[in-house]
Formats: sequence, structure tokens, C-alpha cells
Amino acid sequence: MSEEHVETKAEVTESDAQEAAPQEGDAGQVEENAELSTEELEFAESFSDPEIASLLERSFANVEEGKIVKGTVVQIHDSDALIDIGYKSEGTIPLREFKNTNGEPIEVNVGDMVDVFLENTEDENGLVVLSKEKADRIRIWEDITEAYEQERVIEGKVCERIKGGLSVDIGVKAFLPGSQVDLRPIRNLETLIGETIRTRIIKLNRRRGNIVLSRRVILEQEREAARQETLENLEEGKVVSGIVKNITDYGVFIDLGGIDGLLHITDISWGRVNHPSELFQLGDEIEVVVLQYDREAEKVSLGLKQKSADPWEAAEEKYPIGSRVEGKVVSITDYGAFVELETGVEGLVHISEMSWTKRVKHPSKVVSLEDIVAAIVLDLDKDNRRISLGLKQIEANPWAVVAEKYPSGSIVSGVVRNLTDFGAFIELEEGIDGLVHISDMSWTTRVKHPSEILKKGEQVEAVLLSIDVAHERLSLGIKQLQPNPWEGIAETLSVGNNVTGKIVRLTDFGAFVELDNGVEGLLHVSEISQQHVKKPEDVLVVGDEITAKVIKLDEENRRIGLSIKAYDEEVNGPIDPEELEAAEAEGETPEAETDEAPETEASDEEAPVAEEEIAEETQADEPEAEAVPEEDNAEEEKPEV
Repeated sequence: MSEEHVETKAEVTESDAQEAAPQEGDAGQVEENAELSTEELEFAESFSDPEIASLLERSFANVEEGKIVKGTVVQIHDSDALIDIGYKSEGTIPLREFKNTNGEPIEVNVGDMVDVFLENTEDENGLVVLSKEKADRIRIWEDITEAYEQERVIEGKVCERIKGGLSVDIGVKAFLPGSQVDLRPIRNLETLIGETIRTRIIKLNRRRGNIVLSRRVILEQEREAARQETLENLEEGKVVSGIVKNITDYGVFIDLGGIDGLLHITDISWGRVNHPSELFQLGDEIEVVVLQYDREAEKVSLGLKQKSADPWEAAEEKYPIGSRVEGKVVSITDYGAFVELETGVEGLVHISEMSWTKRVKHPSKVVSLEDIVAAIVLDLDKDNRRISLGLKQIEANPWAVVAEKYPSGSIVSGVVRNLTDFGAFIELEEGIDGLVHISDMSWTTRVKHPSEILKKGEQVEAVLLSIDVAHERLSLGIKQLQPNPWEGIAETLSVGNNVTGKIVRLTDFGAFVELDNGVEGLLHVSEISQQHVKKPEDVLVVGDEITAKVIKLDEENRRIGLSIKAYDEEVNGPIDPEELEAAEAEGETPEAETDEAPETEASDEEAPVAEEEIAEETQADEPEAEAVPEEDNAEEEKPEV
């Protein structure tokens, strides 16, 4: 062994690697590939034991003194033991120096053979100066040197956190740089204090009593060995175990032994996973299935849920359509709530399936997260993994109840809840509204707005015309409470009859006249007078009582055509055409002569025009009830589950 012996066997750091320069005066010092950060190098050089350095130097300087020799315990006193080493005199050693490798006192008996260090062959009393403690320390250094040369793993106990790393007791104090503690940087090195760890000596200087350790080189070798073994045995479909190494938003990285695999969040569970940290912690040991393995790229995709059967395979048998199920509300959206029936199987309760009668503005008004609810399976799509559920179907359909309670044609009573341009909604029972279309409010009166007849909050009676349970629609009629005056009108009124009535409204093409039975007839502008009339308001006023002749009667289409001109011709006779022309030229109206035959050409020509305009006005003012959706029961488009 050379007097000055320094060697380095491994790289110490990856990031702050610098070549350590030999210290001045350290002749013969050798450093092989030692790469420490500047700070670690400085502290490693200062981390030495001056006493042991001097002791080691003496052990090689004098063959007699400074040598480890064997001695025998010949006497034991209160505080020391007398040792015979075969010299002319014996030496004494304090009992406190007799310790085991852990520093604990050991029992000493007469006759025990011990290794001692010969400090001096004779002191002032003529005794040999011996030391058991120094001999033990030299033996430890010899073992350390042998372990260093053979690159052997040694164990040590972490003593304390010091600048740049840790102090480790391997028989003597040694320095473990922070970069050599683990494969990855450890933020809190204090967690290792008191632990026994496996290390390897990467730098040794006997002259300075300096030792640098590395735990990382052992871990790297073990990882590479494990990696090669893992690569040889890895195959798709195989169940392997690993350690959770890192957790991200999209999954978990698993250390399979020198190689990492990704367990994606979608392959963690058949159920809902908001974040992998809900199920895993760093350091957890788990078993996973190899889903994909790329040997060239060394990429591995893992799955945890694949260890159990897919719950959707048996979904059709477990959740038949129409069956009652229970589950937990796990998510709420604007359009509905998702209910977990079992791990991996969720169904959607659409907002329209939450109540028969109430208009639900948001699902959170009906259910809350973590609620346990009962529902009916409405539909199941195994291929697309979708189940439609209904909450309201748990209870009887009130629309079906109303349909049984109120057959078509029955008289019902309710409160006017809302008025619209096309009709009025009347609430028969809580949540059950019926529509009275504007065309079903009066047989005879033209209603422009429901407010002309009804008021909000008013209690009214109506006739139930029809009910559509499937679409939750109910049609009512108020005019149906009274007999239809148009039915059988041909029996009491015929073409050619003279009738009296009241002008109820004027239009550009004529005037509507209300007759005695409440029905209305059209007095076309061409039938107002024998003279030419440009505008009805020039000669007629709303409220005027007039007498006219019935010139058209259509009971099926509810149309009556009237003519004052025909009545005037019948009573007073037609006006002479020449006098009519002269009167029109002078702006006067000649008196009709009764001895002339009535002229009906104009009436015959204009009547068809009147019929067309009656139809146009009626169709324009009265929208069809069936084309108007109900206010509260308009169906919403359901998003796919």
C-alpha cells in the first residue's frame, strides 16, 4: 500500500460535474473520473480526520512503534486491562476502549486475545503504551480500503445533515454528497437521518483520512439490471407489478423495474376518475396489465381496469328497459344529471325526464351531487355505452290520470294562468295546463287577442276538446260551451231573405254585419249601393243598423254574403243607367224608379270577389291551433347520453 493513496471509482454528479484538481503537496494522489460539484469537492477535502491521518502515517514510519500487534489480557483492574504483547513489559488499555462495531461496551476476560496498537515501547514508568481504540480504527480503514479497491458495497448509518450532503458512519465518518443520495434529487435529506443505507466508496484519501460515498451508483446498477430483466420478460397482456413514480393530470407513470410505463387516466377504472391522485400516491405498489409494448422505442402502455371484466358486457341483462334502478348522482350539467349505477356504468337523466308537471330550469334544482336516486331505465345502447334514465317515471303520469279523469267533451274548470297572442293557458290541476286557442273562444265574434274575453287569474269553464298524453298537450274550447249558431242555419235562413243587422267593423273591401242570431255576414263594397262606392267608410259607420238581402249562404264554410244594393233594387227598383251616369257626373244621386227591372249583373259579378275576401280575412286572422306549441310543454332536444 502506498503512503499516499487516493482513487475515485464513480461519477458523483450529473449536473455540476467538474474535474477535481489534486491538492498541492499530495504527491502520488490519483483521481479517476471523479466528477463532483465545486461545493461538494471543497467540502469533501475538508471532511477528514487529522488524528487518524497522523496515526496512519506513523504506522508506516516505524516498524516497531506504530504497529498493530496481538496481545493477551493478563489482568483486569477497575478501569483498565493489562495486556501482554510479548515484550519485556506489559501495557495497559482503558476498559472504555473495548467496544463492538456499534460502539457499545463489550465484556473483557483474562486470556482474551486482542489486537492493539503499539504507540511506544516504553513510557516514563517502563510500560508499553498501547491503544485498542486506535487499532480498531486502523483495522476499519484497512477494511474500507479493501472495500474501495474491490468496489464492494458497504453499509452505513446516516448521522446528520451537513453542508453539501450527509454524514454517514461506516466505522468512520464519511461524506455522502447530496447528488449521490438517489437517482433523483431529494428535497428533504433529513428524512434519511438514522437510516442504514447501502453505499460504495468513490473517493478515498488515506493520508487526509477523507472518504466520499455514493448511493446513486448502486441504484443505477440495480436499475440497469432490473431494466434488462424487465425488457426480456415484458409482453402484451401480461400482469406486472410496479411502483408509482409520478402522477400527472393525464395519468400515472409506473416504474416496472428500470423502465417506466404510462397508466393513462382512461385506463385506471371503468368508472369516473377526476384525477389520478384520488386513487394513487407516490411509492404505491400496484399490479397492472401491459396493453401495448414497443420494444424499439421502449414505450409501455398500462391498464388497471383491464384486470376486471367490462361492466357494460352484462348491462343489458342487469338493466332491462323499464326496470327500476338506484344510483348515485356523480355529475350535473345544464341538460341533465349523470347517475352511477355501478362502477363504470352511468346513465343520463335528461332535464325533461325529471318532472311531469314542473318546468325544471336546471337539474341542480331537483338533484344534488352524491344523492342516491331511483329511476326507470328508458333506453340502453350497449355499443355506445349509453343509458337513458327517467326520474319522473317513478311516479304515475299525471297526464294519463287527467285523460282518464276528463274524457273528451267534458266540461272542466280552471284558472287562466297566462295569455299569449294565440290563446290562453288554463291550469286545470297543479302542473296541468290546457290551451284555449283564440279560434275556440267565440263562434261569432272575431277575437283579436285573448285579453278581450279573458283575464289572468280568472276562474273559467271550458270544454276539453282533446288530450295528447305522449306530447303532454291538452286543448280546450270556450265557445263550445254554447251551441254553434252556424249549425242548421240553412233551415232558418236562405238566399234571397231580407235581414237586418248592425255594422260591427269596416275593411277596405267592405263591412261585416252582425245578424240577429250572432253570426256575421260580409257586405262587400260592391254591394253597398247601386252607385259606385270607393270606400265603405264613406257611406257606412260602425254601429249603423242596415237591412240587406242574403245573396250567398255557405253553412259548411260559415260564410254569408249580404247586399244592400240588391235589397234597394228590390224595394225601390234599379236606377236608370243614364240618370246614374248623369248623377255621378254631377255628383248627385237620382232617386230609384220602381217601375224598372232590377239589374243583378253587378251583384253577380262582384259576389265571388266577396267570398274570396271573406276567406282571406278569416284565414289571416285565425291561426291554426295545432300549429302553435304549448308554452310550457315545448319539447327540448335531448343531447345524447
